[in-house]
Amino acid sequence: MQNKQHFRPTKAIIDLQAIKQNICHLKEHLKPNVQIVAVVKANAYGHGDVEVARAAIEAGASMLAVATPEEALHIRKHFPTTDVLILGYSPSSFAEVAANENIILTVYSKDWVQQVCTQSNSSKPLKLHIKIDTGMGRIGVTSIETLMDLYNEINKSSNLVVDGIFTHFATADEEDDSYFNKQVTMFQQFIATLPKKPRIVHAANTATMLIKDPQLQFDAVRFGISMYGLAPSAYVKTKLPFPLQSAFSLETELIEVKQVEAGQSIGYGATFTATESSYIGTLPIGYADGLIRKFSGQHVLIDGKRVPIVGRICMDQCMILLPIAYNIGEKVTLIGKQKDEEITMDEWASKVDTINYEIPCIITSRVPRVYYTKQ
Repeated sequence: MQNKQHFRPTKAIIDLQAIKQNICHLKEHLKPNVQIVAVVKANAYGHGDVEVARAAIEAGASMLAVATPEEALHIRKHFPTTDVLILGYSPSSFAEVAANENIILTVYSKDWVQQVCTQSNSSKPLKLHIKIDTGMGRIGVTSIETLMDLYNEINKSSNLVVDGIFTHFATADEEDDSYFNKQVTMFQQFIATLPKKPRIVHAANTATMLIKDPQLQFDAVRFGISMYGLAPSAYVKTKLPFPLQSAFSLETELIEVKQVEAGQSIGYGATFTATESSYIGTLPIGYADGLIRKFSGQHVLIDGKRVPIVGRICMDQCMILLPIAYNIGEKVTLIGKQKDEEITMDEWASKVDTINYEIPCIITSRVPRVYYTKQ
């Protein structure tokens, strides 16, 4: 456990051993010599990019993937020799910086390449991964003709290197394979068109690597949501080849307990009114921490028991309905296990009609991440 000083009891606990274990299980599931790209974008899905990246590398990941130039530079400061790939857009003005820092960029535009060749003065090679849009409709090349124009434009420069080619699947986590198979076929056609296969071909996101044809692992797989112990969808959860260990829990403590009588109301708008004599506990966590107001009514755990959040969630605090008058300082778990009970990110996601990916990302930086590795 880290010894950083935190005064407020609200904190996110990150189990780095769980992340390592998920990677180790994945390695056993992959074909030989398939690289693992640890996706640590968005501050490692809210878990903490540097600490998660370090754990991932120790467990066997050989590349780190992020979404933005700023994320890449932050990671590069801490990992000077590990391959870092930006999966999303980078402005052409960043290309020289990327070359100097040995950061791999995603490319999908001939015009972008021409701008880089005009602007950059770096003598160092810039590694590029060509993005193919096979059906996501975001960024990426959409025709073989455009691919070849881009490929030839890149090869005009001695400082640009086609290091990889990749795509992203839109429905890999669904039972119906029809759209997925169309994307696979299209990607294979694009690969076959290239005069020379790049160093790394990658297409498998988490769902693809876990439940689809092992041949789609290609040279590398991008391990995202399940590295953190979460299934990409309810369907994938029923097909997992190995158990996932959740890495994220969210905890706080009671800071106030008071008894209210029938008819007394709680919180902004007086939206909760006691129907009988009750105990109300106050927690130091609110929507400024990511506990948005839609979570009113969501259960938390105290003494291994489920109790509801009542009234409107405030910016910095919220209230819970207690069965008894617990002591100030009693531990409260919002996400995670207590005794025989557990509240999962999937439960939180269902409460606010979203996906589990979003939950750790909305827990703001005001909530400190505390890391530990089980021995």
